[in-house]
Amino acid sequence: MKSIKALFVVTALSISSLAMAEGGADRTFARMEQARQTSLEAYRVAQQQKVEAPVASSPTEQAEHTNC
Repeated sequence: MKSIKALFVVTALSISSLAMAEGGADRTFARMEQARQTSLEAYRVAQQQKVEAPVASSPTEQAEHTNC
């Protein structure tokens, strides 16, 4: 009888730990999805405003043509 109770306790603890692990993955996935939605919205706004990413330019090229 003691072995059955011990088996029951071990089974109950195993199932509960699996349930908690599942909840953690759901929260992580929800945060990833929220971050993806936020970045997509920022990208859409940037495209609507025609904001271009800064590009490194060479100041020497511009300085050479100032006398033209």
